[in-house]
Amino acid sequence: MILADIFQIFIYCLIILVLTKPLGSYLTKVFNRENTFLDPILCPVEKLIYKLSAANTEEQDWIQYTKSMLLFNFIGIIFLYLILRLQNFLPFNYEHLSPISPDLAFNIAVSFTSNTNWQSYIPETTTSYFTEILGLTVQNFLSAATGIVLAIAFMRAFARESSNTIGNFWGDLVRSVLWILLPLSLVLSIVFVFEGMPQNFNPPVHVQTLEGKTQIIPQGPVASRESIKALGTNGGGFFNANSAHSYENPTPLTNFLQMLAIFLIGAALTNTFGRMVKDQRQGWVLLSAMFILFLGGALITYFQEISGNPLIKSFITGGNMEGKEVRFGIIGSALYSIVTTAASCGAVNSMHDSFLPLGGVMPLINIMLGEIIIGGVGSGLYGMLLFAIMAVFISGLMVGRTPEYLGKKIEAKEIKMTVLAVLILPICVHCFTALSCISSYGVKGPLNIGPHGFAEIIYAISSASANNGSSFAGINANTSFYNLITGLAMLIGRFLIIIPTMATAGSLVRKKIIPSSPGTLPTTNLTFVSLLILVIITVGGLVYFPALSLGPIVEHFLMLKGITF
Repeated sequence: MILADIFQIFIYCLIILVLTKPLGSYLTKVFNRENTFLDPILCPVEKLIYKLSAANTEEQDWIQYTKSMLLFNFIGIIFLYLILRLQNFLPFNYEHLSPISPDLAFNIAVSFTSNTNWQSYIPETTTSYFTEILGLTVQNFLSAATGIVLAIAFMRAFARESSNTIGNFWGDLVRSVLWILLPLSLVLSIVFVFEGMPQNFNPPVHVQTLEGKTQIIPQGPVASRESIKALGTNGGGFFNANSAHSYENPTPLTNFLQMLAIFLIGAALTNTFGRMVKDQRQGWVLLSAMFILFLGGALITYFQEISGNPLIKSFITGGNMEGKEVRFGIIGSALYSIVTTAASCGAVNSMHDSFLPLGGVMPLINIMLGEIIIGGVGSGLYGMLLFAIMAVFISGLMVGRTPEYLGKKIEAKEIKMTVLAVLILPICVHCFTALSCISSYGVKGPLNIGPHGFAEIIYAISSASANNGSSFAGINANTSFYNLITGLAMLIGRFLIIIPTMATAGSLVRKKIIPSSPGTLPTTNLTFVSLLILVIITVGGLVYFPALSLGPIVEHFLMLKGITF
């Protein structure tokens, strides 16, 4: 059984590695405006969009690029907020759902625009089909595209020299949607429909149960939403149970395909980076570091869950099945939990709240590290590049040499902006968690008391701050207090981090590329992979150790002693 489960992890990683290079090559062609097989169909559409929108497609510097991005997403928040508040007047509202309250509408609008897709509400009874399609699904595409184009702009900062521009936000955005997200989503949606996912606009079905009660079975355009939910690392579910629902995830094949889709674009962008800087080894180094961290988390979670709870081990065997779908088993649930948190995708097919302490802490650590282990589409890559810059800088200090990465000197300005970007997430997590723990409104949220209740709070705040969107599922976050602070955390975790990141890109793109010399630190070998992982764990991870010690870690030791809450 264990060998079969490990083999499944191996097959998963192998397929991702096989798909990384061809898709990375395709992405490079798309953003370098080289010929692709979709050009005859999509180029006229692209021109029409530019004509109707009157978009300025000239090259932009980092300030113009970032301003365009912020303006576009601000408008997206306002547009989605209005849809949520006015959904009772809009079509396809078969259940005559009421307008969403101001605090929840703010939270949802920020959530889906920031690619977080945190859901503190029950979709079946809260949002209409119109809201789901024109509001949430549209933002699934646009937020994912935003992450992709920011990564591409950051790549250009390394690939170009003595330049002031890093591309054009509007042009990159259109290409991300038309050439990448729409075609992949269309193909995946068709496969999902064949596997049994609904794709219709029929009203919910009202049936009589054996007990004589009325049960409402929602339907709707599930397959199209599910495809971009996975490909765009969005994670927001059409149903409250998310990918544990038989409509969102009907078979073990759809479960596996969703996991592939979640990693697909993020992994391919590492190869695109290598091609952009004309050294594919650079991309493979980043992907290697990502996969080592991913495999570590997957194996720890799997072996914790397969071992079972020691307090009840004498009564049952087969591992900890609490909160898991029997269709997928422990391996399908454990692997999915690590994939979705490593890729900044909030989708879940099991309840993380029911994992054992050390099994549940790994998804939390993935989130806390920031979007770097594959991460959100695009944001994972530029997050990992920030740590690569720090690794090069630290190694330069160790040998007394001016650090260089890909021929660009890393100087005071770049390292200051990099450190600022890296520190924003832990500051946000710790401050909002502390506020939640001392507030009477905050402590009402967790379902449990003791260290597990604390874990529920810090998981929710971390998930919002890191734009992941998954939940322990043991906290009532649909309150004015949590809707406000998680909404603010999502804004900070998405957009405030982007500003110093893009400032770093703007500084790097103006530098000349210096040829490597015997004193240059090699960044294409296992030594650099090890150094990069060490920097990620020490700089990005240890800052959370005191907080984790109050939650999952102490809970594990208390469990071993037989102490429960």
